[in-house]
Amino acid sequence: MGDMAAPNAHLHRGLALEFPQSLAVYASYPEAQRTVDHLADKGFPVENCMIVGTDLKQVERITGRLTTGRVAGLGAVTGVWLGVFVGLALSLFGDGSVFAVMLSTAIIGALFGMIWALLGYAATRGERDFSSVSAVVATKYEVLVEHKHRANALEILADLPGALPSPFE
Repeated sequence: MGDMAAPNAHLHRGLALEFPQSLAVYASYPEAQRTVDHLADKGFPVENCMIVGTDLKQVERITGRLTTGRVAGLGAVTGVWLGVFVGLALSLFGDGSVFAVMLSTAIIGALFGMIWALLGYAATRGERDFSSVSAVVATKYEVLVEHKHRANALEILADLPGALPSPFE
């Protein structure tokens, strides 16, 4: 039997456990969090636990269709924010009118942002005519505990309905 800590050897020292063992596997993060919270409520040393998300998948939610006008508008808005920030920084060190500096940098930022966004959109040549948001999510969440605390954790979790997997599954 190999060294059980070896899979965690590459983890940051603060994330690794010494000889971790599984308590249970859950379908959602809130279920795993509920288990660790219950252990904490019962005085268990939860610094000896970790929740590990596994079986990662990328989920992308399409938020809308991209058109040249929408790309230009979004680029301009982004540019305005950048321009306002630059204008604010410049006005702290300049002697001129704060309003004039902010307005001119916002306009320049809007133009720059619009042109930059349109160039990026043109570079895709219609291969991605939609906007989206994406996230990497886990499909399973495993609660691990250091081997020397596993028996105590199992004893505490025995009184939490649904915390431990059914032996018949």
